[in-house]
Amino acid sequence: MTREEFRTLADAGIVLLDGATGSNLRSAGMPAGVSTELWVLEHPGVLQELQRAYVEAGSQIVYAPTFTANRIGLAMYGYTGELARLNAKLVALSREAVGGKAYVAGDMTTTGKLLEPAGDISYRELFEVYQEQARALVDAGVDVFVAETMLNVDETVVLLDAVQSVCDLPVLCSLTVEADGRALYGGSAVEAVETLQEMGAAAVGLNCSVGPDQLGAVVASMKRVAKVPVIAKPNAGLPVMDEHGKAHYTMGQEEFAAAMLQLVDAGASVIGGCCGTDPSYIRLLAERIGRTVQR
Repeated sequence: MTREEFRTLADAGIVLLDGATGSNLRSAGMPAGVSTELWVLEHPGVLQELQRAYVEAGSQIVYAPTFTANRIGLAMYGYTGELARLNAKLVALSREAVGGKAYVAGDMTTTGKLLEPAGDISYRELFEVYQEQARALVDAGVDVFVAETMLNVDETVVLLDAVQSVCDLPVLCSLTVEADGRALYGGSAVEAVETLQEMGAAAVGLNCSVGPDQLGAVVASMKRVAKVPVIAKPNAGLPVMDEHGKAHYTMGQEEFAAAMLQLVDAGASVIGGCCGTDPSYIRLLAERIGRTVQR
């Protein structure tokens, strides 16, 4: 997908993303504390069933499960030397699952390391971490890139720089923000739009964080300065932790869809769900925006 093709897709109407991956894998038996990427490779059918359901529900872009498959994330499990192979296999699983009926996004995220001087990683070191994974994802054949659940504007700038150093594919950038629009470790939703769109991001917005019912003002503020489509991919409300430390999300499909339509009215045009959502949420959302879905 070229940047022009993404823009054509966005200009044609609402672009529908997928819903959560991690929370659904945990519901399917993935234990806490393991590498999601490695667990997926051991249980590929679980991931592919979920992604096929998203496509059937109406998702036009499905995220490959490559979220933390970077050098820093894989080092925690001793798999740094397997980075290219793992990213290739994970993307192949998603491409097989969607069967050409949706675009496959190379999913990248924060390393958890803060840039100097606030943290202990330099721009060059972080750039090389992101560039290495971006190159592996391009070689694996992704259609588009997603930088999601980013913690601050600065690290998102580095990721965008790194991806653009290896390819011309469109990059969708979304940060996790508080209900007032502040990013968790620096910058704001409005600053993210202003900065990243000038650097060439194809779309900018938010994901994870709180529920859609708390983000109307944030999305509206982003839309006022946006020259690119605004992304909204929030959680199904705030999680409630049970006695076993497992998160439960209390916003049902109807409430989620109604709140998401308000975000569309506020200016969001690339939408989906994050933690706590599943294909039923995406299906209802597709129906509410007038999209024909498979039965």
